Amino acid sequence: MTQLREAYITGTGVFLPGEPVPVERMEDHLGRIAGRDSLLGRRALRWNGVETRHYALAADGRATHSNAGMCAQAVRAALEAAALEPADLSFLAAATTQGDYLVPGHAANVHGELGGGPLEIASFQSVCGSSLMAAKAAWLSVRAGEHDVAVAGASEFSSRWFQPAFYEGTALVDAKGRLRAEADYLRFTLSDGAGAVVMEPAPRPQGLSLKVEFIDLVSLADRFDPCMWAGASVEGRTDPLATWAFAGPAAAHAAGAVALLQDFELLKRVIRAWVGVYLQKVDQGRIVPGQVDHLLCHYSARSLREEIVSLLEKTAGMIPEQKWFSNLASVGNIGSASIWVMLDAFLKSGRLKPSEKVLCVVPESGRAFVGFMMLEAVG
Repeated sequence: MTQLREAYITGTGVFLPGEPVPVERMEDHLGRIAGRDSLLGRRALRWNGVETRHYALAADGRATHSNAGMCAQAVRAALEAAALEPADLSFLAAATTQGDYLVPGHAANVHGELGGGPLEIASFQSVCGSSLMAAKAAWLSVRAGEHDVAVAGASEFSSRWFQPAFYEGTALVDAKGRLRAEADYLRFTLSDGAGAVVMEPAPRPQGLSLKVEFIDLVSLADRFDPCMWAGASVEGRTDPLATWAFAGPAAAHAAGAVALLQDFELLKRVIRAWVGVYLQKVDQGRIVPGQVDHLLCHYSARSLREEIVSLLEKTAGMIPEQKWFSNLASVGNIGSASIWVMLDAFLKSGRLKPSEKVLCVVPESGRAFVGFMMLEAVG
């Protein structure tokens, strides 16, 4: 039986489009539904705690980058950080929530933008957790000895779904021009950008590398209806047959079934489920909080962090908040790319020391999913 190798993150890369857009200009940049300010948007921005974010749309609605193009830029940056070229890459796993095309998959389009010659690819489409799905594929390919240089990349171009014309004239806007909360909140929650990590079977000669100790992925989709979705109306999202019950794309759009939507009441229950899975990992000894030196937990809003902390504070699983690292305030929630953008910023912060352990946690509200990745710094 072939012995599994170790796998190390030897480079990280990020691409953030355009200049940072401050909170007071976000609705100017995206545009106003029916020409009115969004009341929910103001509250969402207070809950989020985001100060600036990036968009791959200019203020006039023109796209400045493609989703795949941003991912390719992040992959190039990660390879450069690992002292590698695109031609050295032999496995590319790419994640996103909504790619540039319905078909083909995201990884094919990222490879097309990246170049570098023939390679193996894998596409992962979900919400935030697709980043760790891609990471596990890259990690296992290196561990199994099938590839010596693998990349997990993730990118999002959410803002192109948030322009006023995408909602106006649909069932999501009422007679007074007010957008349904299921759609409006997300307009002020999601950002654009990309991140990537390189994995190799040995640490790099100089500087710190990150040994990947484990990546655990847990779906609770058998317990919950879709919580964040696109492709069904608010009323029809629980019935898979209803997602195809429209006379055509125009009818689906008019019903509000194409927009990205979220059920906030269900989200509150999903948060508790995420915490429950984490505490199970602690009870099983898979995660030992006292041995974690740094926690990188993805969350979409400051209010969600507060909710998670309140649930953990009285448990043995609580990791002190001084060990938490986040860059949500400066880049916003970039969906699947968030964890790699956060990891890159953390490594550049200078906080990490050899032998320290870093726990990355990525919850996903799509249909109740949560992933865990444990890393150890190797000098």
